[in-house]
Amino acid sequence: MKQPLTITKLKKMKQSGEPISMLTAYDYPSAKLAEEAGIDIILVGDSLGNVVLGYDTTIPVTLDDMVYHTRAAARGAAHTFIVADLPFMTYHLGKETTLRNAARLMQEGHANAVKLEGGAEVAEEVAALVKAGIPVMGHIGLTPQSVHQLGGYRVQGKLEKEAQQLIDDAKALEAAGAFSIVLELVTEPLAAAISSSLSIPVIGIGAGRGCDGQVLVYHDILQYASPYMEKRFVKTYADIGTTIRGAISSYVSDVKSREFPQQAHVFPMEQEVLRQLYGGTKTEAAGSQSPQTEQEGAASADARKGGGQS
Repeated sequence: MKQPLTITKLKKMKQSGEPISMLTAYDYPSAKLAEEAGIDIILVGDSLGNVVLGYDTTIPVTLDDMVYHTRAAARGAAHTFIVADLPFMTYHLGKETTLRNAARLMQEGHANAVKLEGGAEVAEEVAALVKAGIPVMGHIGLTPQSVHQLGGYRVQGKLEKEAQQLIDDAKALEAAGAFSIVLELVTEPLAAAISSSLSIPVIGIGAGRGCDGQVLVYHDILQYASPYMEKRFVKTYADIGTTIRGAISSYVSDVKSREFPQQAHVFPMEQEVLRQLYGGTKTEAAGSQSPQTEQEGAASADARKGGGQS
């Protein structure tokens, strides 16, 4: 049986140069499939707001949403390390609030760790969580909860001042006790420099090849969306959206044309039971006919019993 990763094992993976694989999952079946495929870490991200709940951003996602989806994913992947996002404004409001909200993800959602966005400005809250026994994964670079402040979804760290701030933020999170950091949409040279300067794993998404691991969104690698928006940093491994749409279209067509259900999809009834219900020799013949003919015969028998009245 697969043993879930621990923080100690993750750090050893960085030290040995073994890449870490992480994938989002938001429910029981997707988490179960990810675990069966051998994923190292499952992230129940607040990106569920975009790909599951239909929001334009992650900002409307609530703590209740995260607890619900984390608990479902945990049931599907009981042997995988699960990280859950603290959603918008469930921290930044003081250590007590942050601790209370993170505790819900751990106790009710059954997460193994929490993730929160921000650098030096959240270091004190990260330290408080770690002190309370809650493992924390940081998240810097493009931080979707701050997308309006950042001016949209754009690559971070292109300018010297931005790059230095990201380096400082990464070191502040490490000093606060974060066991890992997600680095999103950052130039490859900067991401590599940050990864090499830290003792904790850096997991990239759109951050290039120099990170200690990679994370992508379940719906992106499978094109499980309509319409699907191409992303430069994503590699598509299957076009599930087209397959699903085609399958449902075929089902609709079969129902409309009465091609479904067929004889193989229905359940027969014993002749003696039919005889007791409806009686008559015609029922015996009806029992050997198609399901549609049986229904017509039954309707005819009912009509006779009622004197032929409608």
